[in-house]
Amino acid sequence: MIRALTRFSTRNAWKVIALWAVLGVGLAMLSPMLISRVTQSQSGDFLPASYDSAAALRIAEENFGIDPDATTVTVLVARTDGKALTPADEKRIGTEAAKLAQRRVEMPREKDQPAFLVPDRSQTPKVAPAVVAPDRSFELLSAELTGNAADDGVQKVFRAFRDAARAQFAEAGMRAGFTGGLAEAADSADANRTATTVGGALVMGLIVLLNVLVFRSVLAAVLPLLAVAMISGAATGAVAGVASLTGLKLDASTPGLIAVVLLGIGIDYLLFLLFRFREHLRARPEQPAREAAAEVAGRVGTAIASAALTIVAAFATLGVASFGQFRSLGPAIAVAVLVMLLGSLTLMPALLAACGRKMFWPSRSLRRQPREGVAARFGALVARRPAAMLFASVALLGALAAGTVGIRMDYGQGASSGTAAAATATEISRALPAGVSDPTGVYVTAADGGAVDPGRLDGLSHALGRVEGVGQVGGTVLSPDRRAARIDLFLTADPQSAKARELVSGPVRDAVAANTPAGTSAHVGGTAAIFADISVAVDHDLAVVFPVAAALIALILLLLLRSLLAPLVLMLAVGLGFAATLGAATLLFQHLLDKPGVSFTLPLVLFLFVVALGTDYNILITDRIREEMQRPGPVRGAVARAVRHTTPAIATAGLVLAGSFATLATTPGSEQVAFAMTLGILLSALVLSLVLVPALAALLGRGLWWPLRPTPRHGSAGAEEGAPDREPVPERLNA
Repeated sequence: MIRALTRFSTRNAWKVIALWAVLGVGLAMLSPMLISRVTQSQSGDFLPASYDSAAALRIAEENFGIDPDATTVTVLVARTDGKALTPADEKRIGTEAAKLAQRRVEMPREKDQPAFLVPDRSQTPKVAPAVVAPDRSFELLSAELTGNAADDGVQKVFRAFRDAARAQFAEAGMRAGFTGGLAEAADSADANRTATTVGGALVMGLIVLLNVLVFRSVLAAVLPLLAVAMISGAATGAVAGVASLTGLKLDASTPGLIAVVLLGIGIDYLLFLLFRFREHLRARPEQPAREAAAEVAGRVGTAIASAALTIVAAFATLGVASFGQFRSLGPAIAVAVLVMLLGSLTLMPALLAACGRKMFWPSRSLRRQPREGVAARFGALVARRPAAMLFASVALLGALAAGTVGIRMDYGQGASSGTAAAATATEISRALPAGVSDPTGVYVTAADGGAVDPGRLDGLSHALGRVEGVGQVGGTVLSPDRRAARIDLFLTADPQSAKARELVSGPVRDAVAANTPAGTSAHVGGTAAIFADISVAVDHDLAVVFPVAAALIALILLLLLRSLLAPLVLMLAVGLGFAATLGAATLLFQHLLDKPGVSFTLPLVLFLFVVALGTDYNILITDRIREEMQRPGPVRGAVARAVRHTTPAIATAGLVLAGSFATLATTPGSEQVAFAMTLGILLSALVLSLVLVPALAALLGRGLWWPLRPTPRHGSAGAEEGAPDREPVPERLNA
């Protein structure tokens, strides 16, 4: 099937290219609108209904009319001279707040940007007084906006609201500060805007530079980016379409992660084709380029398909996760990778057929066989000293893996210390409990669905007030239908901190369980409670997803390699690579930088990406080793040739993919993921695929493929590899 697809694409190259251009450009333009309809705002919405905080969130929505898509900004208003607020000041603040609550905030638009392509987030915020500081140094207002804090349009609306509020209060002789999740997201985006732009430009420059250095060609440097851009546009649209049809809700960070993944693997797959295409043309200069493209795409397409399906299988296992953010990420990545696979088997072969030998213009390297270079000498070294190379690679990976000792998970999303939002939060915490702008709510309902008597909840309120870490307990608030009551708790700890999560999941819930009146049920909600429950859900998912993903990847390797021993070797190799990467991240962030721990999403995302994407390179090298072992000659000579031919492709692809993931470092809160995935890809490409696996193959010989060992085929076997590889292999490389 793969060969038929690639053959069709090379025969109808220009039609295939035109079709992908229309799909890519069209869906890329529609993607912002499509994605906005399938994203979800709050982390608590991803929790199963059985969790306590999810039940509290449901009561808040149904009985108190809380908008699940709302995000609250806390506005601090104080006198510019630093003096305490007077009654006249408070009245003036109330007047200005009422004006803000009546003013519609229009979302700024880019010039010449069609309105129908960008979701309009314009809205009228709900602004209301919240609390006055005990020392009367400031008053807090609550401003409610609708939309995901990570949504660019919502951030634009917030900035417009912030600027209007500042100007309005300045005219009244007041200053205004803003904090909360949306304010922090907008401030972080502003602070990192230059870094994000520069980072993206550097990755594009890295890809072009590497391709120019390797291929000495203009087309080979630019076409990969254009091809991946077209396929990525179609893939993002496909993800949004599938999500709309299935009712799947995506996290706001998913589209950005998809873009990085597709850029990396798309360039990888095209590089695999380009290197093999150039090698084929050198060996058969008389063969028509279109025919060569079909032959190469059919052969390499099998390895690419296996590599892509490995990623799809790994992420498909997230479908069994209980945490909705993971459960939605899996299908989204899987759909996107399937579209990239389709593009790799159609658009990319079509580009090779359409460009032919001009793909490598103006380089003249096709006219001569390359001289023995670094890759050839490195391959000979691995084949000559496999035991030493194996020991060195295992020692390096083992030393890094030792860093996992004492690893802790960090479930916080704390504010960055350098933003204006963080400074405002710090100012508030000096006079009020840290949780005043983000209270923990205890929601009480009657077991029979009837009305709740607030007088029966006094004992619960008093018990909660005695819990150490609860700075203040708000009054009991009844819902309009009197079927639910809410008691707000203002914690002394930052609601996003580990201390707050431990407080809510332990003493607070214990006090609620012990003091809830008979005939009623109570649930604890809010940020701290949500993240406490997320930690439980993630621990459960790690225990389930890891073995399921490993089993599926092993099955794919078993079917591809038609061996029992080779898949085991590769799985052990990538497992060691995963442990080394996680250990390095733990050493850096938890021990050296003294963070609370590693991000709670890191082990699972790292496992899936490093194992699945790292297996790509292992599939490429093992497939080539087996192909070389089918040629006459000693086993170690086959390993040397395989490393020689695949080192440029794997090294270049690994650097490109690592560079793509490195750009995530410019996204606030993604520094750990960026570091770990960048290091993991480099270890997978440069250590596992080019050293550890070939060294094991040289030591195990054809036994690696037990029970179906490859046997040398005499005659025309391996003709395309060229004359130099048919020379006798030195005795020192004999098996």
